[in-house]
Amino acid sequence: MSIYNRRFVTLGLGATALGVAACSNGVGSTGAPTIDARVDQTLSYLYQNYPSTRNLAENAAGILVMPLITEAGVGFGAAYGRGALRVQDVTVDYYSVTQASAGFQFGAQQYAHALFFMTEEALTDFRRSSGWVAGADLEYVFQNEGENLKADTTTITEPVLAMVFGQAGIRIGATVEGMKYTRIIP
Repeated sequence: MSIYNRRFVTLGLGATALGVAACSNGVGSTGAPTIDARVDQTLSYLYQNYPSTRNLAENAAGILVMPLITEAGVGFGAAYGRGALRVQDVTVDYYSVTQASAGFQFGAQQYAHALFFMTEEALTDFRRSSGWVAGADLEYVFQNEGENLKADTTTITEPVLAMVFGQAGIRIGATVEGMKYTRIIP
């Protein structure tokens, strides 16, 4: 790789990281009380706007709520956010999420997402891992006509269900796959 290409890559990654850090995504927040308040607001919004998620929450062993993920990219991209894992409506751990990407991309967006752990085994695996990466074992639920969620008897038996919602920005698409979740102490 030539020096010019290395500089371009370094500058691109640096600019992307700076853009993500500059957004209001919890970096430098006052810690656990702020994260918990954001999670409460996010769950309230989720249940109000997507009533079917209450059923998912009632059947889930735990829910990881990421109230605000900031994602930006120009060629190279990055995403970051912080949230809380709730078991029976009680916060048991705090997590950060990061993602890096390369390819044709331009823009920035913010969104929220929730991971519904539908089995005790999936929740235990998540909590025991030193850094869990969302991948092939993830099933998405999404809104269809009438503001309902596509979650039927087939989907509800999946170990982990993901819902991305509240998107704002000028970047197309939001996905949870490839994101790395790490336990933090806020």
